[in-house]
Amino acid sequence: MSATVTTTFAGLVDLASAELGGKAMLCSDDFFAGMENLLKPEPAAFDPNAYTDRGKLMDGWESRRKRVPGHDWCIVRLGAPGTVRVVDIDTAFFLGNHPPFASVYACHAPGATPEHLRDHVDWTAIVPEMPLRRGSSNLALASDAREWTHVKLDIYPDGGVARLRVYGTPTPTSTEEPIDLIGTLNGGRAVACSDAFFASMDNLLLPHRAPHMGHGWETRRSRPPGEDWIIVRLGQVGRVQRLVADTHHFKGNYPDRCAVDGILWPDAPPHALVQSRDWSPVSPSTKLHADSAHNLDVTDEGPWSHLRLRILPDGGVSRLRAFGVPTGGVARSMDPGLARIARATDAELHAVCASRRWVEAMRRMISDGGPVSRAHLYGAAEAAWWQLGDGDWLEAFRGHPPIGATAATLQPHQAAEQSGITGADATTRAALTDGNRTYFERFGWIFLVCASGKTAPQMLALLNERLPNDPAAELRIAAGEEAKITRLRLDTLVASPLHGAP
Repeated sequence: MSATVTTTFAGLVDLASAELGGKAMLCSDDFFAGMENLLKPEPAAFDPNAYTDRGKLMDGWESRRKRVPGHDWCIVRLGAPGTVRVVDIDTAFFLGNHPPFASVYACHAPGATPEHLRDHVDWTAIVPEMPLRRGSSNLALASDAREWTHVKLDIYPDGGVARLRVYGTPTPTSTEEPIDLIGTLNGGRAVACSDAFFASMDNLLLPHRAPHMGHGWETRRSRPPGEDWIIVRLGQVGRVQRLVADTHHFKGNYPDRCAVDGILWPDAPPHALVQSRDWSPVSPSTKLHADSAHNLDVTDEGPWSHLRLRILPDGGVSRLRAFGVPTGGVARSMDPGLARIARATDAELHAVCASRRWVEAMRRMISDGGPVSRAHLYGAAEAAWWQLGDGDWLEAFRGHPPIGATAATLQPHQAAEQSGITGADATTRAALTDGNRTYFERFGWIFLVCASGKTAPQMLALLNERLPNDPAAELRIAAGEEAKITRLRLDTLVASPLHGAP
């Protein structure tokens, strides 16, 4: 893994990192070790034999021993304005010379000079005075979530601090001009990847070209060759107009090809994005070259909330840029079927899935302004389903007729779903009836399978295959079939006319 790590907490960025433009502007004293060391992105190092003409060489900020009243402090300009969530005052390798206490203050003063910050700014305490452990990471939650541009570390009374990490969220850029929508300083972040063995996925979105190979995202050699991927969230929903994939420094280990996909599903859970079938092509598969910046063709501008870079088969990419314009707020897909979902009745949703709590979850999503895309619709529906309990699943199962039920007992949509039964011979139908009875007696609920595209013999074979299952495992298998059926029924509802519409 690269020593360059900008994210420790999921979704948060070290706003103070020198890598993002953070700068130590002024301090009361840094006699033994310079204040600029506080913001280095790499972990602190220690050489027991290294000395300077002032004493032991320490990788951090260290003031001299105080022989007068008062305490020491250091003012830091954040690399990007943002809200601060967590602060880490790291005293690594400072053992007999760490400060016993510290506090952190913040202010919003864009463009302020060091002298103005020192003499005229009213600082707000975001981390009250806390004891520090020697040679350790000292974490504290920030108490104020307003936007800040600077922080001030106070130590009591003196001593050494190796690193100051200020984890938070950059403020989205307000502009109508193209920006790098996935850039770290614009709020973009990597949310998941297939592998990051040699270098962190967070590096891919950093500003500036990488200074060396370890400053990009690199996967291990796949055995056998396959496809690696990384999913990034845009800082703001936007339309992507230009894509750049840069293999700078990757010469014998760059990917052969890459492609980019997009999805519009704001606030999607990362695991759901990994599993989603609803990614759309944004840029086709493109041949890559060593140590080069590649302009990728954009075939669909979106709007998108997330992008997925796929590399074939594996290797390293230094930076990915997605230049475009924020849409302002949450954009909505132009798909006319989404209006149909927004006006669906509870009865129509119940016909999709007979769980009362699932219907309530969908109704809440609709009342909150969703869905904004079909990916959002299908993803939220499945996420809501898997949040339910066993009793809710059994309630939904009771809304289904048995596989192989007579046509006279089926609703039109149910008959369409079981169309594979049509033409089944009497022996197969009788076996399905007997199998359904045996299944119910064993498990306590009807045999459930997504029947679309399956023949009667195929469904009978699946029933017999699942009969020996452990009941707890079979419940989850049946729940998975229900999730597939729900998606198909939602698709049908999206395409259906409104009641009373001409």
